[in-house]
Amino acid sequence: MDRRQQDQTYEEARNLYGPLLRRLACGYEADPSHRPDLLQEIHVELWRSMALFDHRCSLRTWVFRVAANVGASHVIRRRRVAGRLVALEALDEEVVSVDGSAEADSALSTARLLGLIHQLKPLDRQIMLLYLEGEAAEQIADVTGLSASNVATKIHRIKRLLSRQFTEGAGHATRG
Repeated sequence: MDRRQQDQTYEEARNLYGPLLRRLACGYEADPSHRPDLLQEIHVELWRSMALFDHRCSLRTWVFRVAANVGASHVIRRRRVAGRLVALEALDEEVVSVDGSAEADSALSTARLLGLIHQLKPLDRQIMLLYLEGEAAEQIADVTGLSASNVATKIHRIKRLLSRQFTEGAGHATRG
């Protein structure tokens, strides 16, 4: 693909999936002050990748792959600097709680959900973020390289865990 085609394909992807990329950056980066840097990194890698885009998958799948790879790399780099990531099993044992009135506040509930998602390992986070974007298990499998049945199983486990965290977390005092 020549440079003009690369630029055109990138612009098409940016116009179609810009809001999606912003949401994915929020899903991969918990700190709002670091999200613009991650989003910029995603856009740079997306533009670079357009030179290799050969239409063997949809543009949407390609954008997801690039964004997911950049996001996962970002999480791994940030993990070295601050915080910890946990497996689903470990998160299952940890109760995240908030004030009882928070359940009524949709924005706080969303922030709480993202807080739980930010604690997941990169692959589980990637699967859940794509699922929340409305992608089916087959498309998530295309992006992650897992089988569709494995993706479906992971989605089911993560949803069950998050549901339990919301239910249990609402009745417990905040842990410090």
